[in-house]
Amino acid sequence: MIGLLQRVSQAAVLVAGREISAIDRGLLVLVGVQPADTVAEAERLLLRLLDYRVFPDAAGRMNLSLRAIGGGLLLVPQFTLAADTARGLRPSFTSAAPPALGRTLFEHLVSRARANHPTVGSGVFGADMQVSLINDGPVTFRMEVNARH
Repeated sequence: MIGLLQRVSQAAVLVAGREISAIDRGLLVLVGVQPADTVAEAERLLLRLLDYRVFPDAAGRMNLSLRAIGGGLLLVPQFTLAADTARGLRPSFTSAAPPALGRTLFEHLVSRARANHPTVGSGVFGADMQVSLINDGPVTFRMEVNARH
């Protein structure tokens, strides 16, 4: 499972011109699901998202996690993260999970996030979304988890 983490001062998701979710300071995470992913990868990704230290402490060093600052978490499904871009001039999506698996694991991730963190928003799987953000830093990390390692 892939997460593209962006530290933000604010972020929002719109569907059909209507804001469906928004956060202030926190993490916007675009989530890509791969064919071999399971609930174990979703659980591992969530733990890493909540505890990954990307926020500055009093000295300006990245020593604080999302949990530590009480920030918002905005999860957005993004199947194109799993695209194969190694050859040619058009991405291949054979390395992305089938839609049913992607939806199931994304919804599991959102559900578990809401059970473990006070401020969680999400995009809508399969919807045409407009995502806006103010990247803080900018700070962006690509995180790939594999529960088998």
